[in-house]
Amino acid sequence: MQEEGNEIKEIIQEDIWGSVKEFLNLGFHLGEGEKSIHLTVGLLLLLTVAFIVTKFVLKWLRHLLTRKMEQEDKLKFSSVFKFINYVIYVVVVLVTLSAAGIDITLIITASAALFVGLGLALQELFQDILGGIFIIVDKSLQVGDIVEVDGKVGKVFEIKLRTTRALTRDDKVIIIPNHKFISDIVHNYTQNHKTTREKVSVGVAYGSDVTLVTQLLEQVADEEKQVLKKPKPFVLFDDFGDSALLFSLHFFTNDSFGDPKIKSNIRYAINTKFIENNVSIPFPQRDVHIIQQKPQENKNFDS
Repeated sequence: MQEEGNEIKEIIQEDIWGSVKEFLNLGFHLGEGEKSIHLTVGLLLLLTVAFIVTKFVLKWLRHLLTRKMEQEDKLKFSSVFKFINYVIYVVVVLVTLSAAGIDITLIITASAALFVGLGLALQELFQDILGGIFIIVDKSLQVGDIVEVDGKVGKVFEIKLRTTRALTRDDKVIIIPNHKFISDIVHNYTQNHKTTREKVSVGVAYGSDVTLVTQLLEQVADEEKQVLKKPKPFVLFDDFGDSALLFSLHFFTNDSFGDPKIKSNIRYAINTKFIENNVSIPFPQRDVHIIQQKPQENKNFDS
């Protein structure tokens, strides 16, 4: 029995396992010793298994991280996850090659020098990608937000890993690099809520009935459909100007994107109300005094 067991063990070790090892060692063998490179069937199988295992692990992690997110946030997170996948796959390849006995020092050294050069050349690109990750993770920007960047106002309709796209008030698309949202001052009109407070300024002539002016401005706000009734609009007497008494009508609206049109309607209505009630809007006037000097007379004296 012991001899039969030894024979079976030898058959398994020498014949079966030996055949498997020979099959796994099939491939290209370059060099000898420590500097040798072996591209074999076993290495390819090891890489394949490593990729399959990595894929399932990443899929599980993605499900774990996004299971409580809304569908829109999941779609945005997929871009981040794709970028992470590429990095992890490169690491898996390097680790697998190292485990297979291939010296990856030269590869790492060359890659480090390459990445330093690329990092300097593509510094802004990496800043955009990091900005996109921060935007998606901390939700500092949402689709539908109205933002002002570099003096341009737009409504965000798409957030990607590198750029954010917004539609301006004149129906033009602006592409905003994501690093703008982490390095520059960006005004988000609808970060806290959709309602914003706006104002229209106007000046009236000195001597006008300020109580009447206040009432007329309040009437204009009440009659404008796009102006919210609550919070209630209000009028401020801002200052005594050089040529006019300065007032401002403050109102609330939930259509910040259409703000210019609302203000235009209000100005039309103010002009109509003032004409009907004999309230004048002055314009700067200057008095110019021209002083003429008499020409000096030349007197000739006889010597």
